[in-house]
This record gives sequence, structure tokens and C-alpha cells, in this order.
Amino acid sequence: MNTRRQDIVNETRSWLGTPYVHQASVKGAGADCLGLLRGVWRALLGHEPEAVPIYSMDWSEPQGEERMWDAARRHLIEKSPDTAEAGDVLLFRMRDGCVAKHVGVVSETGPVPRFIHAYSGHGVVENTLSDPWRRRVVACFEFPLEDI
Repeated sequence: MNTRRQDIVNETRSWLGTPYVHQASVKGAGADCLGLLRGVWRALLGHEPEAVPIYSMDWSEPQGEERMWDAARRHLIEKSPDTAEAGDVLLFRMRDGCVAKHVGVVSETGPVPRFIHAYSGHGVVENTLSDPWRRRVVACFEFPLEDI
């Protein structure tokens, strides 16, 4: 793993144990999945690229709009989920037919891939990218590494 990718993983791991708080993005105090990603961005790249609107727990399901996916495409580099590397961002669709509204950062690849995410009721945790999680992955992105 190159140094830049290791920096992403190290920063993301530094959020482990942060409680889950909807719409929050403060290491150690509270974060949701998007808040975790925003915090990692700030630590490595500086100012967030756009203001995040207030959002509900259902994200944009009632409207059927892929807001999180669209925002990821504006600021990250899309790639095939099959080529995910440590430090990449995974986008998940939690239920079939619903919008993608969960994100996590790949922390390890190989025979037992792992990812870090903020999960309601659990906070920021590192989990195995098991088959049930892997089936939910709909997109993969990398940070603009040249800027780190």
C-alpha cells in the first residue's frame, strides 16, 4: 500500500470508537457515515468541497434521488468496485430498489477485506467486508490522491 493510501486508512482508523450521531462529523464526539468521510477529507485535503445540506435518516429515498452518489462523482474518482484498494470509498445500497446512502472506507484488501464506517447503533467501527456487505456495494471511489 502506498503512503497516501496508508494515510487515508490511518486517519479513518483514528475515528474508531466515535459514537454514531446523525449529521455529525467530529472525531471522538460523533459522526454518521457521511460525517466520517467528511472528517477524513478535512484531515487530509482541507476545506470540504461543498456545503452538506441537512438530510434525514432516509437520505433521499422518498425522492428516489442518488444525491450521495452524485456528490461522490463530483469530488472523488469513480472506479470499479472490483478494483477497490485500501483507502478507497465504498458506496452501499442498503436495500434493493432504494438509493445508495451508506459509505465506508476500505481498510484492508486480500483474503479478508475490511472497511471502516459509522453505523447506527454501533458508531465508527471496522468490519469484515462480508458477503452481505459486499452485495450492497454499488460504487467505489478513490480520493484525489494527487491532492494529498
